[in-house]
Amino acid sequence: MKPRFTGHDTFPLRHGWLFKAIDIIKNNELLSVSDSDQASRTIEILGVGKNMVNAIRYWAEVSKVVETRLVNRSSVQAVTSLGNYIFDPQTGLDPYLEDVGTLWLLHFLLCFDDEQLTAYRYFFNYSNSIYFDKNKFINDLLDDLVRLTGSASVNKATVKKDVDCFLATYAEKHRTASKNKTVDEDHFASPLTELGLVKDLGRGFYQCDLDDRPSLPLSIFTFALVEYFKFANAESQSRQVSFEDVLTKPLSPGRIFKLSESELGRLIDEAVSESNGSIVWVDSLGLKQVAIDATLLENPKDLLDDYYRGYKR
Repeated sequence: MKPRFTGHDTFPLRHGWLFKAIDIIKNNELLSVSDSDQASRTIEILGVGKNMVNAIRYWAEVSKVVETRLVNRSSVQAVTSLGNYIFDPQTGLDPYLEDVGTLWLLHFLLCFDDEQLTAYRYFFNYSNSIYFDKNKFINDLLDDLVRLTGSASVNKATVKKDVDCFLATYAEKHRTASKNKTVDEDHFASPLTELGLVKDLGRGFYQCDLDDRPSLPLSIFTFALVEYFKFANAESQSRQVSFEDVLTKPLSPGRIFKLSESELGRLIDEAVSESNGSIVWVDSLGLKQVAIDATLLENPKDLLDDYYRGYKR
């Protein structure tokens, strides 16, 4: 992995940003401020400052709804198939992030990445912290950098800003009683705080329990399970993965969704029951494993179609 602790300019993800990113690219504008003329147009269209344009681009890229590549030394941006599927202004199934299932899917897409390490990817894939102090978490991340990325040259202040951005994205801000009723930027919480994954306890302390996730839709969980299954078996071509791996390995649903062992078992039981034989339990020498049919592995988007058909009804 490569470390990526910058790009958001400390702005957490906000409602409407992914829709805006896709809308501007579909109107043949570049989501960039590297060129002065382009920057002026982008800032005028979005109605935000230069730093916020950078943040919108960052979140659109890391959530995998927009991709940027170099063509003849020029940046070319395109909306991904998944970005069109959800956020297209005309045909998208949930362009304004109104459904909690989309938030869970977005969280999975943000964290399901083994190429670039961010503070939130470190937390949800590699950290075992449940009740934690922010400063200790920063030091833990720095201690793990060489092992995970081979790089030890990242500035601590840079990592701290990325951790602050991660916490602002996932943890609803702890507020003390105050007579000041002024509404400022901090009141516009990131949509991902609605998932309740991280709790701000105040004074720099946070909590993230391994727990039940009643708002996590089965189809979104199953989509994540299938994507992890393909990743875990990419080299071995195995048709099985152990329950323990689904619970504890980096990029697994158990890790990313912070599931308790019992909740993961319940969700897999439901997935088995609803899959018409495409997902089954396998007991091999006392080792609980999950097997997934090749047809489902080839068409995981069918699970999203099933979910959003129900949502649209």
